[in-house]
Amino acid sequence: MRALILFLFFLAYALTVRWYYVCEMKGLCGRAPAPEVAEPEEDIRLRNLRLLSGDTVLLKDYDQFAYTEGFVQPRLNDNNNAFLDSVAALLLAVPGRRLTVTGLYAPQERGKSYGFFENYGTARADELRRLLVSRGVEETRISLDHNLSSDSLLREPILFSFFYDAAGIPEGYEKVQFSFTNMTFSDANFAFNSDEFNPGEAFVAYADSVKTYLQLNPDRSLSIVGHTDDKGSDKYNLDLGLRRAKSAKGYFQRLGVTGEIKTLSEGKRKPVATNETDEGRQKNRRVNFILE
Repeated sequence: MRALILFLFFLAYALTVRWYYVCEMKGLCGRAPAPEVAEPEEDIRLRNLRLLSGDTVLLKDYDQFAYTEGFVQPRLNDNNNAFLDSVAALLLAVPGRRLTVTGLYAPQERGKSYGFFENYGTARADELRRLLVSRGVEETRISLDHNLSSDSLLREPILFSFFYDAAGIPEGYEKVQFSFTNMTFSDANFAFNSDEFNPGEAFVAYADSVKTYLQLNPDRSLSIVGHTDDKGSDKYNLDLGLRRAKSAKGYFQRLGVTGEIKTLSEGKRKPVATNETDEGRQKNRRVNFILE
């Protein structure tokens, strides 16, 4: 009996030692093998980026900017930097020349905001503006635009076009800054054909920053300008634009902003895009916030 007990004890000890060696030291007990780390895919880009001035092509055959999904900062290569250097040089060479940077966003990014911006396209355009400003271009010479891409891979994410200010603005459309001191939000913050204000995340973040800014700069004021599309009469749209501006003013007052807030309306007089498409009308139905 004693011999049997000693044998069983020895067997348990041997099994424990074996388990420790195989499972803990060798790591072979019931664990899936470590996954292989895939090599990063080659960063293949279309080489068809252009800079337009009206119908004239000033720069062409540059690499498109590339973006990781969900990000607005471009993955820059040497060719991208060379393109930005050339755009900045052409802007600086002609004082009256201005640039519109149009950022696109993918179908799967639709409805998503980024910081103060209501969509990823505007946020991407703003990042390119920052890079041009770092090259000596004044921010006010660069306006931003946005469009929805039909390409889920976003292989052509940015468009660049020059224009001249005053009477030289193409097709008479207004240009939008989308900057902190001159920010624009769409009518997505309002119920259809209504002045009821329901601010989205991007506007809430912006308004909080404006409140802090005005507290730190009590000599500055805020102007709110309402705009509409061209559906309806001039009188109706002027009234709707003003009612929306006043509704936005009420939001700032409830937030605790006590400084001067002016409200104005341009109605349908200053479109930023065509009124022939749903997307264009959406851009025209907007409220502009100007810190002066």
